[in-house]
Amino acid sequence: MQGDMTAMFKPYRADVIQGNFVSREMADELKPGMSKAQVQAIMGTPLLQTIFNQNRWEYVFSLRQGYHAPIVRRFSVYFDKDGKMERADGDPLPSEQEFVTQINTLRDGGKKPRSLTEAQLQAEIAAADKKFDQTKRPAATASQPGNLTVYAPPAEIAALQKAVPVASSPASQ
Repeated sequence: MQGDMTAMFKPYRADVIQGNFVSREMADELKPGMSKAQVQAIMGTPLLQTIFNQNRWEYVFSLRQGYHAPIVRRFSVYFDKDGKMERADGDPLPSEQEFVTQINTLRDGGKKPRSLTEAQLQAEIAAADKKFDQTKRPAATASQPGNLTVYAPPAEIAALQKAVPVASSPASQ
């Protein structure tokens, strides 16, 4: 029985992100004939560049969220001897939106992410504002008007005014 109970409690496991995320949108911007500088401007610095093959850049991305299986994507860009891009290939790449949805789904325990129309979103914001306006707040008074207005209970304002005398302004002299 004890073995079953300890299996319920797992230590926290932080999310670990490594490498360069490459989206479908980024890969679609690549065109044969681009220079290495142009490719790097779109894709970022490659994770792997070996001295044995200067004409191949490797982009590897991995994400491990808690105890979920890691997500790993590999993408390679090939250049000719003059440093011009010949081709690119690799794993099927998600769009940026698909990837964010995938991360949020894993984080939320596999639940389908909630989707709201603009009208539903505005209704929820209005309901939250109404609830906030109905929240009871302690009675407070304002200190003397000026550049800084302090809101606090009257007893605290009086104590502050005794502790720090208000300097007279140059206009009143």
